[in-house]
Amino acid sequence: MKKTKLSLGLILLLIFSLVVVGCGSKEPAQPDEPLNEENAGEEEQGTVEEPKLGGSIILSTTTSTENSGLLDFILPDFTEKTGIEVKVVAVGTGKALQMGVDGEADVLLVHAKASEEEFVAEGHGLERFDVMYNDYILVGPAEDPAKVKEQANSNIVDAFNAIHEGEHIFVSRGDDSGTHKKELELWGEAGLEPEGAWYVSAGKGMGDVLQMADEMQGYTLSDRATYLSMRDNLELVIVTEGDERLFNQYGVIAVNPEKNEQINAEGAQAFIEWLLSAETQELISQYGVEEFGEPLFIPNAK
Repeated sequence: MKKTKLSLGLILLLIFSLVVVGCGSKEPAQPDEPLNEENAGEEEQGTVEEPKLGGSIILSTTTSTENSGLLDFILPDFTEKTGIEVKVVAVGTGKALQMGVDGEADVLLVHAKASEEEFVAEGHGLERFDVMYNDYILVGPAEDPAKVKEQANSNIVDAFNAIHEGEHIFVSRGDDSGTHKKELELWGEAGLEPEGAWYVSAGKGMGDVLQMADEMQGYTLSDRATYLSMRDNLELVIVTEGDERLFNQYGVIAVNPEKNEQINAEGAQAFIEWLLSAETQELISQYGVEEFGEPLFIPNAK
């Protein structure tokens, strides 16, 4: 009888233990909260990103876009948006166009409109688009030995005549750049052939030519953006500006991908679309305002 009671007690103790263990066990995990419209939208916003192309493109451009600091200002935005690295080759417009002819660049940003249109007409480029403009200026020593500022402050042909007549030092780009092409065009309008010891053909970019003119106390034709970006380190001053013949338009062209298989046509197109977009045009319009009190380039993409 005692054994029966003892066995019954053990059974009750075992049942009690199982109940206690069961009550203390972890509850099964609840299913995730179902997504409603609000949190579903939040999850999508947190995970969806624009696909990036990646890779790289070769941008053949003028020394003025690099020397002025514009490219350093705007290109990081393009790379951030597309993942595409831009390899910049800054040369004169003539050499930049030749790189396109040779299939050594993906896209061009240059400033010699007649030559650009010829480049496209000959099948080397797909289409040309206006991007921005600024103007050329004639700069020279503060004492202005040719009296250009006094006699031809807004007439570039008269200014060239004064320099030529007095054989005052003039430093030419001499590199078939857009600036060099414009300079030769202006000498032609003046009916003059620049030659002699006073006329120095540098064969260099805009920044180097400004430094040379400064050291030689001579005159030179410059784009306004490069001059303003270097003005604090120069003694040169603006002696002629505002002539409508000094208008300086920049254009962008994708190189014809049929040139060779290495041309990144997709990257070039992405660059052009980005450059012509309202957002990037606004970015261009801001460059120089804070430091110089005026934009160095005026966007005019259509």
